[in-house]
Amino acid sequence: MTHVDDFDLIAGPPALADYLRLRQESGLSQKTPEQAAGALSGSWFFCHVREVASGRTVAMGRVIGDGGWCFHIADMATLPEYQGRGLGRRVIDMLVAHIRGHAPENPYITLIADPPGRRLYEKAGFGDINPSRGMELPWVRP
Repeated sequence: MTHVDDFDLIAGPPALADYLRLRQESGLSQKTPEQAAGALSGSWFFCHVREVASGRTVAMGRVIGDGGWCFHIADMATLPEYQGRGLGRRVIDMLVAHIRGHAPENPYITLIADPPGRRLYEKAGFGDINPSRGMELPWVRP
């Protein structure tokens, strides 16, 4: 059984190496150190979870946005061996609380939910955006 006291929820980004490791080990797409540095410095808000006993960073999430009305939650990641302990929920709750506490009234809060995370996000109050649908523009080398 996991106790809240076993983990520190920290406002701020993890170290660059921890960010890259969390993305890789949790199954997110890999990023270059340059991309990671931009994510760490360019986010509106970031938080991460550190295991007290080991000092290991085991979960993270961040908010990107304009600070006015548009806020997107990204890089939600928990190491597989730490999933199911409520750490992802602590991260999402801190991100949403920070938005609600620091953004102007009625912020637009979005995220892209991969299938493994849908249940977590739904429990946190997120729902499908209807009739909208997420889209992406694939990168093509010029």
